[in-house]
Amino acid sequence: MIEARHLRVLRAVARTGSFSAAARELGCTQPAISQQMKALEQSAGTPLLIRTGREMRLTQAGEALVRHAVGILAGLIAAEEEVAAIAGLRAGRVRLVSFPSGSSTLVPTTLARMRAKHPGTRVSLVEAEPPRSVEMLRNGDCEIALAFRYPEVRGADPAAAAEWDDLVVRPILADRLIGLVPDGHRLAEAGTAGFAELADEPWIAGCPRCRTHLVEVCESAGFTPRIDFATDDYPAVIGLVGAGLGVAVLPELALESVRPKGATTVRMEPAVHREIVALTLPDLARVPAVEAMLDQLAEAAKGSHAGTRTR
Repeated sequence: MIEARHLRVLRAVARTGSFSAAARELGCTQPAISQQMKALEQSAGTPLLIRTGREMRLTQAGEALVRHAVGILAGLIAAEEEVAAIAGLRAGRVRLVSFPSGSSTLVPTTLARMRAKHPGTRVSLVEAEPPRSVEMLRNGDCEIALAFRYPEVRGADPAAAAEWDDLVVRPILADRLIGLVPDGHRLAEAGTAGFAELADEPWIAGCPRCRTHLVEVCESAGFTPRIDFATDDYPAVIGLVGAGLGVAVLPELALESVRPKGATTVRMEPAVHREIVALTLPDLARVPAVEAMLDQLAEAAKGSHAGTRTR
C-alpha cells in the first residue's frame, strides 16, 4: 500500500534531485530517505528512480506517481486541516504566498486580524511573484497564493487566460497603475498623463509580468517603450525615477508603503488596472482556516487606498 509519507519523500527527491538534499529539506537522515524510497518502490512494484551520476532521475512510473501525488497530498492536507478546525478554528495552519507589494500592504492587516480572531491558527508567509506563486500552490507548498494578472495580457495570451481555470479565485482588488515622473518633469504639474505623452521617455520597468504588460499597453498607444532599466524592487524603481533616469508606472498598491523621493505621481489615462486575487485549490477552499484567511484578505482590501475593491 502506498503511504502519504512516502509520497512526500518522493516529491522531495524529485524536487531536489538527491536523497541528501531531500533529507535536508524534510529534516531527516539520508538513510531514512533511502529506506522510505525502497518501501515505496516495493509497494509500487516497479523502480521509481534511477541514479544518474550524483542526481536521481524519475522513471516513467515515478513521474506518474509524482504527478498524482500533488492532488493526493492536497486532499490529505484539506482533510487534516478541516478536522483540526472543526472545533471553532482552535487549530489549523495556513501557508500564504504573496507578491512583495501585497506583503507590505494587504498582508499585515490580514495577519493581525487572523491572530485576533483565530489565535490558534498558525499562519506563515513567503514571497513569490506569479506565476511562481501559482506553481507553489499547485505543488502543495502553500494553501493560498495572493497573486495578480493584467486583463490586457490575459486577453492577448490564451495560456495566461487559462492559468487559473482549475483554481478557486477570490477577487480582492482592482489596482490602478500610477505614473511616476521625476520632479520638475514637464508633466509633473499636470497631474494626469497619457501613455503616448511619454513615448519619447526612457522607461524603468518592473517584474517580468509587469514588463510584458507595459510593452503591450505602450504599443496599444502607438509606440514601443525604450526600457533602460528593469528591477523587481519597487523602491529601486522609485529611486531610479527620482534620480531623473526615466519614467515608470507602478501599481497604486506598491506606492502605499513607499514615499516617492524626487519623483512625482501622475494619474495615467486611460485607466489601467491589474487584477489582484487570492487563489486556492478547490479541496482547500472548504478548510475553515483557509476560508477565514480569504475573508480577511478581502476585508483588508476594503481599508486599502489603492484601486477599487472587487466582490
